Amino acid sequence: MTNNGKIIHLLAFERGIRVKSTGIVRKVDDLGRIVLPRELRKVLDISERDSLEIFVDGSYIMLQKYEPSCIFCGEAENVSVHKGKNICANCLAELKNKP
Repeated sequence: MTNNGKIIHLLAFERGIRVKSTGIVRKVDDLGRIVLPRELRKVLDISERDSLEIFVDGSYIMLQKYEPSCIFCGEAENVSVHKGKNICANCLAELKNKP
């Protein structure tokens, strides 16, 4: 394993993320795109047209399946869009009950 590989594993360990090397290498095309291998998409439950969040950590690019969350509490379940903002049912009920 290269030093970069050790660094990735260390960063992942600190964050509680399990990192597994796939040995798959992809080239970036002329439009800046890469193809995520079918095997990874299947394991991570990423379907065609799903949205991915992109994070940068130093010189590393991280992808995560996007799941809308409440702008107030961060909850990802029972989220709906209210006046253009993601809000969970609990926070929406709280807002409706405030004078």
